[in-house]
Amino acid sequence: MSGHNEQPGSQPRRAMYRAIWAVAATVILLALPACSTTTAATTSAGSGPTVASFGSGGHRATLAGAGSTFVAPFFAVAFAKYHQQHPGVSISYAVVGSGAGIAAFSAKQADFGASDVPMTSAEQSAARGGSVTQVPVALGGEGVAYNLNLPAGARLHLTGPVLARIFLGQITHWDDPAITALNPGINIPGAPITVVHRSDSSGTTYIFSNYLSTVSPAWAAKVGTSKTLNWPVGEGAEGNGSVAATVFRTPFSIGYVEQAYSRGLLLPFAAIRNQAGNYVTPSTHSVAAAAQKPRITATDFSIVNQPGTNSYPITGYSWALVYTHQPNQATGKKLVTMLDWLTHSGQAYAAANGYVPLPPQIRQLARTMLQQITGPDGTHLLG
Repeated sequence: MSGHNEQPGSQPRRAMYRAIWAVAATVILLALPACSTTTAATTSAGSGPTVASFGSGGHRATLAGAGSTFVAPFFAVAFAKYHQQHPGVSISYAVVGSGAGIAAFSAKQADFGASDVPMTSAEQSAARGGSVTQVPVALGGEGVAYNLNLPAGARLHLTGPVLARIFLGQITHWDDPAITALNPGINIPGAPITVVHRSDSSGTTYIFSNYLSTVSPAWAAKVGTSKTLNWPVGEGAEGNGSVAATVFRTPFSIGYVEQAYSRGLLLPFAAIRNQAGNYVTPSTHSVAAAAQKPRITATDFSIVNQPGTNSYPITGYSWALVYTHQPNQATGKKLVTMLDWLTHSGQAYAAANGYVPLPPQIRQLARTMLQQITGPDGTHLLG
């Protein structure tokens, strides 16, 4: 993961693409035997895995979700473990991005959504199922991946303002003085920079642009913070996996991905200068250090650029989206029970997959939110 210093290109590209999508595809495939109408689309590097439709299978219960690619690798492992422990419950998850997940959830095409930024009040008002409860389910960091043939053992160092200038198109070549000054003693090639960004509506983009807006007034004024942006420069790719694949196959490129997507790849992450002035890469330790904000809510959720000696500055939570008043008692009960497991016992599978277990106060917040969810008769579904 963040410890890789090798440069891309020393292994066959086809193998790299398989590594990018292998974990994300698992979360879809585990649910297929129990779903009579669920089909899986292609999982090639050019187009992220999706689930075309949702269904239930006989006596088994199927919970259908859709959304964030940021959290998909964690979901893949956690949902498989839950299915092993509860064979009567299968979970399908469409890895389509936060924006598309919100749309599917809002149209009642999914039992739950997942987004790396909570729904806005306008988005909640448009949801067909009524009031929405938003539950923090995962904590992770975004790495700035680059395809640059640096000397063995060398790692690119960047500051937030310099990173913003790259994505604004103001720094166009790798040997720009703003970059070389941060990397003394490293022979950086003078090639043009290819910027890679998300083309879909993305919570990963929200966290990344939120960070850039925090550290760069120019970025805040010209681009701002959103799931979808009017990008000044760059090549778009759909989903975290496609961004990683595009950076891998494009010499002299740079992009941002959830850190779990570096598994199996030889794409290094840049060391980013944090608020304390230290250069850090995303890791379970540095992301946990950034998650010290004592109070998180669905309206005050940002944890980018947090203080702390070891804090990694591009960090955020992912949220599950659930209708507060469930139309079906049995399905609703299974859904809140699964999400309560995911935010407590299920966190045991976070660290091994590039994520950070939720802090105790966030686990308690998750349970408090789940306790608000009721069945059709008004009874609370979580005891």
